[in-house]
Amino acid sequence: MQATLSPPPDVRQRLLEAACEAFYEEGYRVSIDRIAARAHVARQTVYNHFSSKDALFAEVVHHAIQSVLVTLDGESDVRSTLLEFGHAYREKLLSPEGIAIFRTMMAEAPRFPALAQQFFRQGPIATRKRLASYLGRAMEAGLLRCDDPEFAAEMLTAMLADFDRLRGLLNPQTDPLKPTRTAQMVDCFLHAFAPEKDTP
Repeated sequence: MQATLSPPPDVRQRLLEAACEAFYEEGYRVSIDRIAARAHVARQTVYNHFSSKDALFAEVVHHAIQSVLVTLDGESDVRSTLLEFGHAYREKLLSPEGIAIFRTMMAEAPRFPALAQQFFRQGPIATRKRLASYLGRAMEAGLLRCDDPEFAAEMLTAMLADFDRLRGLLNPQTDPLKPTRTAQMVDCFLHAFAPEKDTP
């Protein structure tokens, strides 16, 4: 009996890249067949790796957000860490691909509420939770003013993306990715949460 050959290890990555491009260009309603064709694999190969299109979309979101969250794992000072996070976060959310995925999700949310909830959990909630954990440790170490780390995380992510994403959604001709804005926002955040000085 001939042994079954395992698929090449890069197949899953090719599927993720193809799915991201397909969702970006054609929206969530793109067919599995179109995604398979982009990845140069058979339709069944997609289902060998992902149980459904929902699962594939969720993995695309998860993969994107993990590349942002890894920036919080270093040993740099708080400002350097938040700058790296800020640049990565804005790049993911405000790039043409990020804007397109967000637009797709907002358009499909009423038709696919479970998918919208999954997107919210694996995207915004996961990001804020991990960022809040980092900020909480910085507060405990006296590097930031003690406050509610969940609120601080929501405040920073809103500063980094909300208005510029709205600008990108409504005026595609503009470029919302301005590197200098990241430093301005992070420095403003750090000023607001600067450690309280002991009074004599």
